[in-house]
Amino acid sequence: MNQTILKVEGMTCNHCKMRAEKALLGVNGVEKVIVDLVSKEAIVTGDVERSKLVSAIEKAGYSVID
Repeated sequence: MNQTILKVEGMTCNHCKMRAEKALLGVNGVEKVIVDLVSKEAIVTGDVERSKLVSAIEKAGYSVID
């Protein structure tokens, strides 16, 4: 099982956190998502390409910092 950590920019509230989690959970191959609003990190567990995760975050209205 792979784990990917993304730095998500643009989240400002708990609603944002939940929206980011929902977007990531909608990606095929994702099994678990933990989004921390304070550190602005999303920890994603599953076999999925990073680019698909970044795309999901961007479609939700946020950006990923490399």
